Amino acid sequence: TALNAAMLMHDAGMLEGVEFLGASPAAIKKGEDRQAFKECMIKIGMDLPISQYAYNMDEALNAANNIGFPLIIRASYTLAGGGSGVAYNIDEFKLLAQRGLDESPVTEILIEESLLGWKEYEMEVIRDRNDNCIIICSIENFDPMGVHTGDSITVAPALTLTDKEYQRMRDASFAILREVGVDTGGSNVQFSVDPKTGRMIVIEMNPRVSRSSALASKATGYPIAKIATLLAVGFTLDELTNDITGTPASFEPVIDYIVTKIPRFTFEKFPEAESTLTTSMKSVGEVMAIGRTFKESVQKALCSLETGLSGFDPIAGDLEFVKHEIRRPNAERILYVAQGFRMGLSLSEIFELSKIDPWFLTQLEELVIQESLITSATL
Repeated sequence: TALNAAMLMHDAGMLEGVEFLGASPAAIKKGEDRQAFKECMIKIGMDLPISQYAYNMDEALNAANNIGFPLIIRASYTLAGGGSGVAYNIDEFKLLAQRGLDESPVTEILIEESLLGWKEYEMEVIRDRNDNCIIICSIENFDPMGVHTGDSITVAPALTLTDKEYQRMRDASFAILREVGVDTGGSNVQFSVDPKTGRMIVIEMNPRVSRSSALASKATGYPIAKIATLLAVGFTLDELTNDITGTPASFEPVIDYIVTKIPRFTFEKFPEAESTLTTSMKSVGEVMAIGRTFKESVQKALCSLETGLSGFDPIAGDLEFVKHEIRRPNAERILYVAQGFRMGLSLSEIFELSKIDPWFLTQLEELVIQESLITSATL
């Protein structure tokens, strides 16, 4: 990546006297190096998953023994979840750990406790040189933890957070940017929340404009990349205007509609590829739809995938197969959830299988009920 190339050149002394715009080398290291990031989070009192770092297979196996399965493996300095995955047993762990060590340019992996089933959120943040910070957009993952955010259906703004939880997350995002040292520009901060206890965990932060930044820009009409560039050369938020909305760039965007992003997969072109979704990204693109409600926007997004869907079309399979596909993270899981409701599965049964938030499941159940009423009606 550009960040990795810049850091390699900096460490080799090739950029002496060259100023980094936006994130400094120290900030990039704190954001991308998982050990340095962990130390930053501990310093400001943020909660983190139980984890250990490993630089070879012996250290990795020792960490696995200490923490216990299932485990999440994350490689440092990689893009799109490269070298990452979820291991449920020792054989899977050895394979994923070696791959992570091979793919990390600094031969470093983070092995952490599983947060599978927890809810996942992202905050898009902008900061200027005067320490003015604003949230551009909150994003919520439809899929629970365990699926790379690039492979997960996401909605903006976050729909199942209470105001208190949102403000906690907002304050934490600002504190993280300040501690990591992103002086100007945009960053993406990811959180996980235990739906049972409300415990909030910091997953990671990207000290750069990311894939989620592009989604947030389109969702809110706030040109994050353009504003971040102007901030990097010395402007402050109060000096800039959002050309799209005509409002000051220092205003936090407020939207009265729902944006849904659904990733696009092409497993049919790669029949030998593993279709189960994990922490390593597999999608090749995505669609975005806007609606007044989640029901409207998610159906628009399904129609936009260019896979022949006209919404929540019925999908083949007996009840046991449908339950299996609801449990397994995959590209068509949302369709199997709807099919499960058609077959008589209750909301609580589908929640236990998928761990998808009950609010989203309620929306899908209501769509299926409405579909049934329409199809059974006579002229």
